[in-house]
Parts: sequence; C-alpha cells; structure tokens
Amino acid sequence: MGSNVAPLSTLTAGMTLIVGGDTAVTVSQALAETFRAGDALIAVPDTGELLHIQQADRIAARDAVTAAVNAFAALGDVDDAALDTFYAAFAAYLADDDVFALVLAANAIDVAQAKARGRSTTRLVITETMRRDMIEGLHNWVNTPSLRGQVRRSFTHEGFTLDEVVDRLGVIAFVFEGRPNVFADALGVLRSGNTVVFRIGSDALNTARAIVTHVLEPAREHAGLPDGIVSLVDAASHASGWALFSDRRLALAVARGSGKAVQDLSAVARQAGVAVSAHGTGGAWLIATDTADEKRLYATLLHSLDRKVCNTVNVCVVARTHAATLMPVVLAALTDAAKKRNSAPKLHVVADAQTHVPHDWFSQTVTIQRAAGAQAEMRAETADVALLAHEWEWEESPEMSVVLCDDLADGIALFNRYAPRFVLSVLSDRPEDHVLAFNTAEAPYVGDGFTRWVDGQYALNVPELGLSNWEHGRLLSRGGILTGEGITTLRYRVQQHDPDVAR
Repeated sequence: MGSNVAPLSTLTAGMTLIVGGDTAVTVSQALAETFRAGDALIAVPDTGELLHIQQADRIAARDAVTAAVNAFAALGDVDDAALDTFYAAFAAYLADDDVFALVLAANAIDVAQAKARGRSTTRLVITETMRRDMIEGLHNWVNTPSLRGQVRRSFTHEGFTLDEVVDRLGVIAFVFEGRPNVFADALGVLRSGNTVVFRIGSDALNTARAIVTHVLEPAREHAGLPDGIVSLVDAASHASGWALFSDRRLALAVARGSGKAVQDLSAVARQAGVAVSAHGTGGAWLIATDTADEKRLYATLLHSLDRKVCNTVNVCVVARTHAATLMPVVLAALTDAAKKRNSAPKLHVVADAQTHVPHDWFSQTVTIQRAAGAQAEMRAETADVALLAHEWEWEESPEMSVVLCDDLADGIALFNRYAPRFVLSVLSDRPEDHVLAFNTAEAPYVGDGFTRWVDGQYALNVPELGLSNWEHGRLLSRGGILTGEGITTLRYRVQQHDPDVAR
C-alpha cells in the first residue's frame, strides 16, 4: 500500500474529509472560501467539527513554543535562588502602585470592550483583592521548596546503585479565560524547572500584554533568567489556542475554563498526543440528606453562592422525605445570597420539587442580571432532569437547580449521571453516609459543607495551576488540584561501583 502526502493548500465546498477513522465530514462553502495555503484543519472526533487555524495563529503559537523550548534547555542550569528572586521581583512590581497603574489602565480597556460585547466581566476586573492574592501567591512560591533533584527511591545492586530522581517535565501550555490572576498562578511551573506558554482569552489580552511588559519581563531580567521562560501567544482568536495545544513539543496542556471551548482544546491536545489537564464544566453539587441540619444547610448554601466561579453550588439535591422542612431553607438561603448582591435569585425546579416551591415564584417577574444586561425573568422555572447537567453562568443573580432524591444513593446516582464529576458536598449526621459518598461518587473533591474550598491557594496554600474534574475519567497518579511543584517527571541515575558488572 502506498500514499501521496502533500500540504493541504485549498479546500473545495462539498469535498469529504474522514474524521476519527469512521466519520465523513463535508467541507462547507464558508470554510472553503476562507481556507488559505498555510492554514490548518483539526477535526474533533466526537462531533466531526472542523477547526480552522489560520497561518498567522499557527505562527504565533509555534514561535511562542519555540521560545519556551529554548528556554527550557537553558533553565536546566539555573538554581532555585534565581527563581526565588524572580518571584519576589514579580510580586514587588505588582505591589508598586506606579507600575500597577499601567496594568489597571490596560485592564480598564479590556473591561470596557468586554462590556460593549455583552461579555461577563465578573472575573476580568482586577480588584485590590485579586492583586493581593496574586502577590501572596508569588510569595508562596518563594517559600515552596522545589522537588527537582529529590531522590525518591534508591536500589542497591551488586556493583551499582540506582536512584529514582524527580526532575523537570518540559514546556507547559496554558489556555485560560479572561482572569488576570491566573497569569500569576501559571508561573508556578517554573518552580520545578519547567517553562510555560500561555494564551489568555481575548477579553484580557490587553491586561496580559501590560503584565508581560511592565511586570514579567522586568522581573525576569532582574533575576537573570533566560528569555522565553514565560511566553505569551499574542493572538486574540480561539484558533491560536488550538494551534498551541496541537504542538507536539508540549509536555502538558492545561485548559482552564468550561464548556465547549475546553472540550475542543482537550480534543486537539489528545489528537496531538499531548497530556491534558482540563477543567471542563464547572458547578458544584450539594446533597441534603434526611438528617441534614437546617442551620448547616442554610450556611452551606449561603457561603457557596457568594459569587459565580467553578466551585459555586449549581445543583441542590434534597431528600424527598424531608423536602417539606428542607426546601424552605434552600429557598431562604438562595434569596439571602441574592440580597447580599442587591439582586433577585433564579431557580430551576425539577419534577416534584415544584410542590415545595411557592406558586408565586413561578409567576413573579424579577430582574435578573445577565452578562448582556438586566433581563425580566420568572423567579423560578420548571426544568427537565437533563438540565441538571447545565452549568448556570450568572453575574449578580445567584442561580441554581433543585431536585429531590429518594435517598443518598439516589442522589449520588443523579450526580454520577448528570454532574460534571467535579465537586460534591453531602450534609448528613450519619458517618456511614460520608463513607458511601466518598466511595461511590465520581468526584475528585468531596466535602460536608460549603463548596468554595475547592481552590489550590485556599485549600493547599499553593497557587493552583488548574482544577481538573473527572468528565473523562480519573486522573493518572495525580490529584485534581494541579500545582507547580507537582509537574515533574522521574529519571533514573546509576552509579556503577564495580567496572566488571555484567548481565
């Protein structure tokens, strides 16, 4: 058998491409008209979608990875003290009001442009709290010892000794949404001797450029670190992220965000043979059993609905036998969480949970704050059970779904079927219930109270590089909270004492 291989330079509308070995996809007229020589196509096997990457995006990603590959080679001879100097300098520049004013000016442009496009800005705006957390995270890296060079195990043989040594992994790629604070988190890969390439969402691109120019590069030069240790893919299109994740030189691809964007990125990396740490869909689940304490239920929901992030409660499951007493608590907590934000709540009610929600919730029109602006909506709406899989993205109006369950096992079954296999909290005074939940729920993060603890810096005192759920199965040999010191490989080093050793 033979084949002719040539670069793809043109597409014709109606031509057929094979995806995943057994699926035929037809090229559309629009794709055929926009495709040019030097562009690339990547097919998503699960959907058959063709992702079009223009040449400019390919070049931007390729150049950034090349810089990181070159820096990785140079970083092998850099000691931890230089990295400490870099982290400290980065934090100092962030703390300098004159320097930070330049970052804030760029961020203001990003926020204004995002609002004009009807985009959410809840995670885009740089606040003093975000600034403080970034600085704290960088100082934590200074105080975090590197595992690089650590001998994990030694094996003594006749005539030689073998050591298992922790070492650097390679070039780590990040694609994350418009959250400027993630920028500082991603720098954790340097602690274990890796280099990083990142592509930030277009909403925060001006902010990222300002941080690179006024903070990162001055800190790198001050510490004497190699050029390219942190490289920005300076492109606004989603395609630049696909181009980055398709580069086989990457050691690990980290996708932060949720929904289709992360699914596409994960598919691209897996096709390229690149290991992936993907967040996927967010949204925490809470199961209130028949023994759930009412005060604890109220506090758990109130403190898990303080703002919309990935670990915010998205679905509340209530024991059917005690719904008459527990559902009013759920509604009160949701309402009070909204009051704290000077807004109204939004509730999606599945099946017989409707009988425990006041009728006027389904007929009362309230103002719900959306990314596109205020909208008049019903306070509560009925929902099909399949909607439990949907993550509610809200701005100022806390939003969640509620459903009833027969018992804890039934609630866990709902979680395993519809949840993104992410965060689960169980309220029960029976110890065996918590054992059952931990053993049978497909969740990497399991608790018995508020869900917002799922955060590397908050829970582990180490800036997180990303959270991973179990949508694609359990993770090999690592936890769902990805941190810089954990991005390593193992090498084996032999010291031969007897020159006559032979097999």
